[in-house]
Amino acid sequence: MQIVRVETDDGQVAFGQRAGERVLAIEGELFGEFRLTDRPLAVRRLLAPLEPSFVFAIGLNYRDHAAESGKAIPDAPVVFAKALTSVIGPGEPIRLPAVAQYVDYEAELAVVIGRTARNVPAERALEHVLGYTCANDVSERYWQQRLGQWVRAKSFDTFCPLGPWIETDLADPQTLRVRTILNGQVMQDSSTAEMIFPVAELIAFLSADLTLRPGTVILTGTPPGVGVARKPPVKLTAGDEVTIAIDGLGELTNPVRSA
Repeated sequence: MQIVRVETDDGQVAFGQRAGERVLAIEGELFGEFRLTDRPLAVRRLLAPLEPSFVFAIGLNYRDHAAESGKAIPDAPVVFAKALTSVIGPGEPIRLPAVAQYVDYEAELAVVIGRTARNVPAERALEHVLGYTCANDVSERYWQQRLGQWVRAKSFDTFCPLGPWIETDLADPQTLRVRTILNGQVMQDSSTAEMIFPVAELIAFLSADLTLRPGTVILTGTPPGVGVARKPPVKLTAGDEVTIAIDGLGELTNPVRSA
């Protein structure tokens, strides 16, 4: 099932199920009791597929990306957070902050927790997942390097595009092609099979004595090909269009604009 969150023609926000060219209303609570209907929604635009309760992100989770960043392979997941105010949906502009010097893209598989998870073993971790979506872990490299920690550099407003939908029927999150396409040019092209810590291990690690509530989103790291590692370096500029494409999860496209 592909779950979307939309603004309808009458200005309401609703969850729905994609059914071909239509979106059928979902009634109830996405993280509680809900039911599917055959009532079509009049969609004005897609929104981020959920309002997360928290956003965790994982750094350096692909060996080749760690290498291009000049970092050692981590022996445990590198964890940081992104502000909830950074979340935007498909088609919304990524805004270049006035204090920014170097804004970069990062294609990532995002995991949406559907059931409360605490001290969950890896072999049962995927039972707590509602589904998966595309994410762009937009990053400001100057502040990332200057401060030595990543929360500010990755939490500016609009720096967490999510979408276009939550796929609930994904058989294996470790077999997905992940790409970034910038102005029609493929910049990142890899597979989630290359993760150092797969999704199940990330959930087990994060949930150890730390409760993951329904609606928690986990960004699972980016593959090689980020702009700062390219020769010459590539950074996002006003007028760009960046697309994150993941097998089975659709394409998340956002324009880039000045603040």
